[in-house]
Amino acid sequence: MAERAHVTKNGAILLGDNVACDAYDKRPIRVVTHAHSDHLYGLRKSVKCCEKVIMTPATRDLAEILNDNLNLHQESIQTLEYNKPLKYGDEKITLLKADHILGACQTLVEDAGGIRIAWSGDFRVEGTEPVDCDVLVVEATYGKPSCRRNFNVDVRQLLVDMVEKSLRGGTVYMFGYHGKLQEVMQLLRSADVQVPFVMPERVFEVTKVCENHGMNLGPVSLSSDKEGHELLDGNLPCVAFYHMNQRAHVGLRNSRYCVSGWEFQKPCRQIGDREHLIALSDHSDFDGLIEYVKRTRAKQVITDNFRSDGDALAKEISRRLGVSAVAMPRDTPQTTL
Repeated sequence: MAERAHVTKNGAILLGDNVACDAYDKRPIRVVTHAHSDHLYGLRKSVKCCEKVIMTPATRDLAEILNDNLNLHQESIQTLEYNKPLKYGDEKITLLKADHILGACQTLVEDAGGIRIAWSGDFRVEGTEPVDCDVLVVEATYGKPSCRRNFNVDVRQLLVDMVEKSLRGGTVYMFGYHGKLQEVMQLLRSADVQVPFVMPERVFEVTKVCENHGMNLGPVSLSSDKEGHELLDGNLPCVAFYHMNQRAHVGLRNSRYCVSGWEFQKPCRQIGDREHLIALSDHSDFDGLIEYVKRTRAKQVITDNFRSDGDALAKEISRRLGVSAVAMPRDTPQTTL
């Protein structure tokens, strides 16, 4: 069964005979599990060359916003709702919900012999129902045993409490990545934080897509509009959301929060005069990855060694679960998140 799945040197997750996920491959079907850039490799080529490029409706809308001049309403694009199987030849393809960013999915391929082959995509095990499968390819972002978040505190409530306190001093700046920022917006709205949210154009566009797909995030304003200028220039109580790559340039005199998964010692750590790092991740930690693999009941496991270092996780899966596991591709990963 091991040959039923593979990870190529350019990051394509191959499932069964026809499906490639999250990077270009010559196979007829390309699946995009979610709209983060490390899962969109070669998408333009896939749209041009593959018979079908499959993704959830939310992933299509987010990916189109995040890739300038990319038209994802072409004939080869097919949006697929969760749990709605698609037949291609002798195989059946199903997208299953993953708790990561809006629209994220796991991918299941069932072949003519009844073998179930799955790719986890990126996920948090807390909100993801693991897919029952025979062969599993699993993400390995936090696949080392040192990557554990054993905090005896509700990180989400901690973030809400800190933001509410900081708002007494004026504008609060929040830094993160697309998808994570909107998760924080929803978290604050759910906690009845009613101040305006201000953001630059790209974050605003992503936010509007998320609202169109059911997330409660408003009211929101563009930082370039009159209202946004007045709020930020006047240091009025609001939360300003910026991509992480803007952290060195904006809000330097204000309370600032960075939401990141790369924090395992403390739920909150001060990293500047008025700046804190909050351990809010959209990936499972090491224990979550092991639990996910266990619950899939997979007989053979491949860890993604392209987007992160999958070797350690493969070894720990074999040692702890007694399951055959190997990291692919065998070469050093091209990129680490």
